[in-house]
Amino acid sequence: MNAKKKFTMPTSYVIIFGVIVLIAILTWFIPDITHATLGMTLMAPIEGFQNGVSVILFIFIIGGYLRIVNETRALEIGIGRIVKRMNGKEVLLIPIIMFIISLGGTSYGLSDEALAIYPLLISTMLACGFDSVTATATILCGIISGVSGSTINPFATSVAIDALRDVGIEPNQAIVLGMGTLVWLSSFAISCIYTVRYALKVKKNSANSVLTSAEKELALKSFGKSDAKNQEIEFTSRMRRTLMLFAFSFVVMIVALIPWADYGIHIFEGWSSFLTGTPFGEWYFSELCIWFLILSFVIGYLNGLKEKQIIGLIVAGAGDLLGAALIVGLSRGVSAIMSNTGFDMYLLNAGTNALQGVPSGLFSTLSYIFYSGFTFLIVSTSGLASATIPTMGSLAKSLGFAPELMITIYIAAHHIVGVIPTSGTVMSALNVSKIEYTSWIKFYGKLFLIISIVNMVLIGLIMGITG
Repeated sequence: MNAKKKFTMPTSYVIIFGVIVLIAILTWFIPDITHATLGMTLMAPIEGFQNGVSVILFIFIIGGYLRIVNETRALEIGIGRIVKRMNGKEVLLIPIIMFIISLGGTSYGLSDEALAIYPLLISTMLACGFDSVTATATILCGIISGVSGSTINPFATSVAIDALRDVGIEPNQAIVLGMGTLVWLSSFAISCIYTVRYALKVKKNSANSVLTSAEKELALKSFGKSDAKNQEIEFTSRMRRTLMLFAFSFVVMIVALIPWADYGIHIFEGWSSFLTGTPFGEWYFSELCIWFLILSFVIGYLNGLKEKQIIGLIVAGAGDLLGAALIVGLSRGVSAIMSNTGFDMYLLNAGTNALQGVPSGLFSTLSYIFYSGFTFLIVSTSGLASATIPTMGSLAKSLGFAPELMITIYIAAHHIVGVIPTSGTVMSALNVSKIEYTSWIKFYGKLFLIISIVNMVLIGLIMGITG
């Protein structure tokens, strides 16, 4: 008698492509929009790759950079020394790192740039007795809390403010900043407490991990090979210089990404453009590619590696993150088919029509749910703001509500990216971390519901006061 086949969850690639196919099918049941052809459906991922080429190239180069740094063993030994010194206090790493990450999210929209950090933090957390979900959550929950509570993030807040101005509405920026800060800090606090509690349970008993046995073994194989914590290996001056350069590379990345001119700071103009032709404050993934490629060779030569060795490690490292790069392209394919068929604008019009005449007590909650659903389809914060804020802001004003609160609602609803399979940021992070989507949902699903309820209550109260 044949045993029943056990159901296995499709891969992330199949899930995302399935969403593209579902959208294509739905377009045939909706009048007045373009019906997706077979060619449009199959080409959507390719268009997604074309739109995300700079991010994909950055992922490849970061993979090579990390391979070279790991080859030096500087990180491995350095992590072991940190863990040894923090014996008994390792859990403090979670709030410290999560807050720093969330600060990047709220200020300049840190997201895919953090991909390089996952392998490093997973190695650290495994050495501390936690699991790979703890490390991934520390980074990913920090990103989501920060971005969904954006305060001065130019890719979310600034774009939304400009979108309101384009339709003749001058928003009260004090309300935008205050509400953004409230959502950011409350989301961070809830995420931090939730992750710390989970980490302590796992440290006490590994059976409390949401990971399957196969995922645990894969994590140990990929990130926990070394026992540097217990080994007495000399931390050489060359290793020390390597780690200093490694830290410096990310400091430069952060400084270069923050849009200083938007905040009235012009100290980097001119002189800082010598390397890429673009000054700090205007860098994006293309400039980051050049920066980390240069550092790959610098660290390689510092540690005595030959040219062929460096190139070989870069190629091998790019291969390590190939899956993450594929996820980015596929995820952007969802937005491509949405815009090519006009399905996105159809949903926007349907949503705004449904909110007309809704009682004030329900308006903020339904708007939050509307934006959560729309974020499922348009993950980009700037793209979502440009497409929806003019309409939704005008609707809020016509109903007598503060239109700037629609900015808070649209940004706060970004929390749903933590559970949707169309988010390149989330799915590529899970791919790098060797975590199945179903395991992540087991961890993050309850946290998402808690934060969503808190957000809706907070925004509802403020809308009731200001309306």
